[in-house]
Amino acid sequence: MPFETTTPVRFAHIDGAGIVFYPRYFEMLNAAVEDWFAQQLGADFRSMHLDRGIGVPTVQLSAEFLAPSMLGEELTIRLAPERIGRSSCTFTIVFVGDGRERLRVNGTLVCMDLKTQTSVPWPADIRERMMQDLVTI
Repeated sequence: MPFETTTPVRFAHIDGAGIVFYPRYFEMLNAAVEDWFAQQLGADFRSMHLDRGIGVPTVQLSAEFLAPSMLGEELTIRLAPERIGRSSCTFTIVFVGDGRERLRVNGTLVCMDLKTQTSVPWPADIRERMMQDLVTI
């Protein structure tokens, strides 16, 4: 099963038309990735950055905006890794509200050494948990 979390559409997320302003979706997406690492992969960003010296920057995103989201709605965000490479992870994230897909994003994360700012292999514990999550949504 994909990782799943929820978020309300807040006043800070909307624009003058009363719908989610598109860059806010990317903030929600980043929060979902951070939650996935902490809750499902056992690697919160604090310990990854401060203790392990690694980060997971996004290097590619492709988004399809399917329907608007409105103030007060509750969005379900589903994240599924689709391919795990030596140091990369391609994923799909789907935002759903009231049973309708609102946004579908394909992206790539890369495991990076924060000091050298170069890609490094996924730590074994993170890679193992990612592999258990492989699915297509």
